[in-house]
Amino acid sequence: MGIDTSLIWAIIIIFGVMMYVVMDGFDLGIGILFPFVKAEQDRDVMMNTVAPVWDGNETWLVLGGAALFGAFPLAYSVVLSALYLPLIFMLMGLIFRGVAFEFRFKARENKRHIWDKAFIGGSLAATFFQGVALGAFIDGIPVVERHYAGGALAWLTPFSLFCGLGLIAAYALLGSTWLIMKTEGPLQARMYQVTKPLILVLLAVVGVVSLWTPLAHGDIAQRWFSTPNLFWFLPVPLLVLATVAGLWWAVGRGANYIPFLLTLLLIFLGYSGLGISLWPNIIPPAISIWDAASPPQSQSFMLVGTLFILPFILGYTFWSYYVFRGKVTAEDGYH
Repeated sequence: MGIDTSLIWAIIIIFGVMMYVVMDGFDLGIGILFPFVKAEQDRDVMMNTVAPVWDGNETWLVLGGAALFGAFPLAYSVVLSALYLPLIFMLMGLIFRGVAFEFRFKARENKRHIWDKAFIGGSLAATFFQGVALGAFIDGIPVVERHYAGGALAWLTPFSLFCGLGLIAAYALLGSTWLIMKTEGPLQARMYQVTKPLILVLLAVVGVVSLWTPLAHGDIAQRWFSTPNLFWFLPVPLLVLATVAGLWWAVGRGANYIPFLLTLLLIFLGYSGLGISLWPNIIPPAISIWDAASPPQSQSFMLVGTLFILPFILGYTFWSYYVFRGKVTAEDGYH
């Protein structure tokens, strides 16, 4: 029995996308939270918590895109054809966010508000259109004879727009709990205040998506609610509720690290639910990872290089976060 390289590549892409969502999620969340913090000094601290690591976080987005192109070229061509516009808008948002990072600290004080707006707008746009693309992907992509068969605006549906708004809430919660972990004083107190409403909003979003998706897609409903699947997958929603309860308790108790760790768990559980709904289809609703795969020889050739470089990416990611661990203050920076 040979090695299933398609499965290995699917795992690599799933891991890469999850790493991107977690790592770029909280720094996009900081941009989303900017309007709730008016003090210039506090905004400086917010940006300083991610300034050393934000650009490295996007390594995972590049890895995921390149892996999709090489390992599943059919999925790459179809998904990008279907989602060109939201993905372009997402990249434009990331560009504005990145430029704001570089120029905000160099701008004169009377011009800094311009880059604040670019940071807020870029973060909101990038997050919203990521969510829209995700919602359109879940809804399914029409394919005829291995080509995208939908229109240029087929992604623009109520469900995809709702997913865009929902992801804003998710990233904002990641950002607020990250700032609880990385800051202190009045800014940290403000994040405690913001986090509890965000927990409720995200719980409502998860509930709506969890109902909307099976109601709109019979195959997903069949997967979740048929027996014995119902009993196998029941721990996921139960863990979501338990995690939300723990997060609420941790924020109320003024914990520093637990809120962020529980938010990561909540994001992972949502990601797991998505995987349960769609697996093994890489182009919903019916094209699997094996149907969309490139030749095994191509996948094996790329796999050698990827498995060589992946430990280095993980290593420098861990090292950068380790070096810049600890709290950030306006007076001393990291300490």
